[in-house]
Amino acid sequence: VQLQASGGGLVQAGGSLRLSCVISTRTFSSRAVGWFRQAPGKEREFVATIRMSGGNSYYADSVKGRFTISKDAAKNAVYLQMNNLRPDDTAVYYCASTNGPLSTWRDINQYNIWGQGTLVTVSS
Repeated sequence: VQLQASGGGLVQAGGSLRLSCVISTRTFSSRAVGWFRQAPGKEREFVATIRMSGGNSYYADSVKGRFTISKDAAKNAVYLQMNNLRPDDTAVYYCASTNGPLSTWRDINQYNIWGQGTLVTVSS
């Protein structure tokens, strides 16, 4: 199984981007797919995650109300719509999957399959 992240780029503050995470197999059975980000000089942090059956979603407080995670079963993909972007959203964004229990879905260590990352740069 592979996860392929794309959609990053350069955008002005207040702008929007949509990231995509395409899953390479139709037999994907992970419980959730999440987005994480790593800013220069900082640790990788949780952004959002979505349950693959049912679609419940969870967000970091820093992005709640601005970012929306969604999935498209037909395209085997998970998306992250990012609105009202701020310079402190600048980071490499990664998608990853987990089979851990719901209580662990904000824990980066529970995610065992990772995409390669896509760079988002927000200018002020």
